Amino acid sequence: MLKTFTRRSAMATMAAATLALGAPALAEGWKPNKPVEMVIMAGQGGGADRLARLFQSIIQKNNFSPMPILPVNKGGGSGAEALRYLKDKEGDATTIMATLNSYYTTPLRTDIGVDIEEFTPIARMANDNFILWVNADSDIQNLDDYVAAVKDAGGTWKMGGTGSGQEDSLVTAMLEDEFGLEYTYVPFDGGGTVAKNLIGNHIDSTVNNPAEQMGFYKAGKSRPIATFSEERLEAFPDVPTMRELGHDLTYTMQRSFVGPADMPQEAVDFYTEMFRQVSETEEWQTYAADEALDAQLLTGDDLQEFLLQGRETHRKILDSMGELGS
Repeated sequence: MLKTFTRRSAMATMAAATLALGAPALAEGWKPNKPVEMVIMAGQGGGADRLARLFQSIIQKNNFSPMPILPVNKGGGSGAEALRYLKDKEGDATTIMATLNSYYTTPLRTDIGVDIEEFTPIARMANDNFILWVNADSDIQNLDDYVAAVKDAGGTWKMGGTGSGQEDSLVTAMLEDEFGLEYTYVPFDGGGTVAKNLIGNHIDSTVNNPAEQMGFYKAGKSRPIATFSEERLEAFPDVPTMRELGHDLTYTMQRSFVGPADMPQEAVDFYTEMFRQVSETEEWQTYAADEALDAQLLTGDDLQEFLLQGRETHRKILDSMGELGS
């Protein structure tokens, strides 16, 4: 089975410019004439939901859109609900979708009649990271302690995550394969619910994104054991990477926006510029640094190439896990 799942991307360097005083006007031309639906491929409270609502807040606060942006959660079926909804919006100019890695995995695992290559790339705002967490009341202090505890549990150790065949379960499978572990995997609707269940001692560990655990971490209720990032995260300088600990395990989550198939080009241009302006705000840059996000803007053909490469990477991962069938 594959043990190293690295990012494969055509990385673009985000402009270092910051906004001048007052919000600059968007280029003259097409603008939405009714509220814009921002579909979220996950339930409320998780990383995808928090980020989408942060972007919505920044857009509204800075008047980057003349019409309201309306977040709508459609996380059913590991994002299948959102994917089908976007497919049915072909040609629509006022629907965009916030994606995560289930954008790749759900169409690969389930025949929902969706080909992500047909969707319209708009902007990748960041890559998100994963951390192995335990409850702060646990005696586990490091990775060796963790592996020993899971093995001692004899298959009863509860690993919480979002859905089956989604990102958290892929990272869990990486741990099983690398260390010879056996978990009882407990799926939840969103990362926020996963985090709450760890603090409530209903599960024994998680691989939450930093933002999903940050509040509990700062309150001293959860403990990070190791990250799945390529380098140490600035927000967690004392937490080692799996690579540092001798295990070549890396995995990240893309945070992007896409539109339906055949979205009018003038609408694509509007939303691309809108998210470019969001990417340059101090609020977004500060949030990204505080929440350990790798914030690098990617748009257009480069983004589509990145997304299709990500799909192929996940096809190999799922195949190695026996998730694709014959």
